[in-house]
Amino acid sequence: MLRDVAVLALDGGHAFELGVFCEIFGIDRGDDGLPVYDFAVVSPSGPSVRTRHGFRVETPYGLERLESADLIGVPASDPAVRHPPELYEALRAAVARGARVLSICSGAFLLGEAGLLDGRRCTTHWRYGAELARRYPKARVEVDVLFVDEDPVITGAGTAAGIDTCLHLVRKEQGSAVAGDIARRMVAPPHREGNQAQYVKRPNAGSGAGPFSSLQVWLEANLHEELTVEIMARQARMSPRTFARRFQQEMGTTPLQWLTGQRILLAQRELENTDEPITTIAERAGFGSTATLRHHFAQRLGTTPNAYRHAFRGRVNSR
Repeated sequence: MLRDVAVLALDGGHAFELGVFCEIFGIDRGDDGLPVYDFAVVSPSGPSVRTRHGFRVETPYGLERLESADLIGVPASDPAVRHPPELYEALRAAVARGARVLSICSGAFLLGEAGLLDGRRCTTHWRYGAELARRYPKARVEVDVLFVDEDPVITGAGTAAGIDTCLHLVRKEQGSAVAGDIARRMVAPPHREGNQAQYVKRPNAGSGAGPFSSLQVWLEANLHEELTVEIMARQARMSPRTFARRFQQEMGTTPLQWLTGQRILLAQRELENTDEPITTIAERAGFGSTATLRHHFAQRLGTTPNAYRHAFRGRVNSR
């Protein structure tokens, strides 16, 4: 369930990450047939909160507002700051009753302090990964991903990865069509393949934006075809070896992993919006057979195509 969303406004907090939650969950898009969330900004330290940028955020909501939330958003804040003990207790109580918590960037430290990362995979900004692992040794920190979903604790990597993380949760709960429509309103990609490796500072790394941008457009139009690294390299006018290396550097994933992700997204859209047989969708998405489609759905989404259609086909039709 994803209806009631509360996001924390923290002293010295980062405005962008707070804004991500407000943009995705705090805007009424009901006229577009999209979900409308019961949204609130919550302060654990009084009605006026000073951000790290110097301006203040005003809110009438205190920690009691967290008691009804299905999702509690934790934006980035200074990892060295200790917050009121009541906040950590409220987060633990929320998870215990079945709510989700979702952090962006250094917000993971607050979850760690609350003990919610113990025994769980998690992530944060690549610059903070080592410190998060040192401070919370029971957490399993991964810094080569954009987000980690260890439901009910979800952690996103640095800054813009917060958009990916929130859209992932929307997609998981309400389908890729809803997530895609919200992303289009934000002029953001509905799903990014790859990981933080593509953003870690590297010497003498070219952007590669031009050839890979046009290649992505071509690939998305030809997902039904048999596509190999050699074919993609030829389209990008590179040798296969150079292409594979450059693609990994720029996209943070291999060409075939990226391709599989795009095919899964296409299959999700078809399952949500059409009554086509699974065999037809498998062929249209380039998987070739229903067995291959089922394999990748199970691996990437933890479900089957039939179960996914059952869960999301009706929700899309009722929007």
